[in-house]
Amino acid sequence: MHAPPLVGWLLVLLCAAAAAYCLVRAARTGPDAYRGDARGEGLMALGMAAMALPASAVPPPRWSPWMFTAVFAVAGVWALVRRHPHHAVGTLAMVYMALAMAVPPDRMNAAGPVGQAGSMGSMGSMGSTGRVESMGAMGAMAHAGPGGVPLLTGLLLVYYTVYVIAAGVRLVPADAGPPGVLRACRVAMGIGMLAMLLAL
Repeated sequence: MHAPPLVGWLLVLLCAAAAAYCLVRAARTGPDAYRGDARGEGLMALGMAAMALPASAVPPPRWSPWMFTAVFAVAGVWALVRRHPHHAVGTLAMVYMALAMAVPPDRMNAAGPVGQAGSMGSMGSMGSTGRVESMGAMGAMAHAGPGGVPLLTGLLLVYYTVYVIAAGVRLVPADAGPPGVLRACRVAMGIGMLAMLLAL
């Protein structure tokens, strides 16, 4: 994630608080269906907190993005099997962000300036070697920005913006029971997902 450490720590606190609230309160009271959903949301929030840890403070292992990809992919398949569309979208969004962390931005758009600079490098007669190398460096710098696919990131941002607004409206009047707690956790996690997508 391309975000200041303070933003990362705030995300960690938000997601960890949502996880604790879901696992401690909602997962222990209410019907079995709500308790199962609360446990799932709590574990999802813990995964989000782990992904949001600032790399400058806690350097992640090189294999961590692939671990997140595998774990959230399994969770996404499980959510689809249980017919929980919102949970499936959340887990697949986490898979997408984990892949964006693992795959260099220049590989996500092979037809960009890096590819063009490489093809120009094969035409040595068209210019000097130094000029071609400088253009290649400029292409690499152009791809050093945010990761991910802009269209997919935008679609996820729209989805979570609409979800947070709609779910937040349904929280009023507040429901202190297990269903209200679960909805509050989902709103908090939706806000965290928005922040993580913006910082991608």
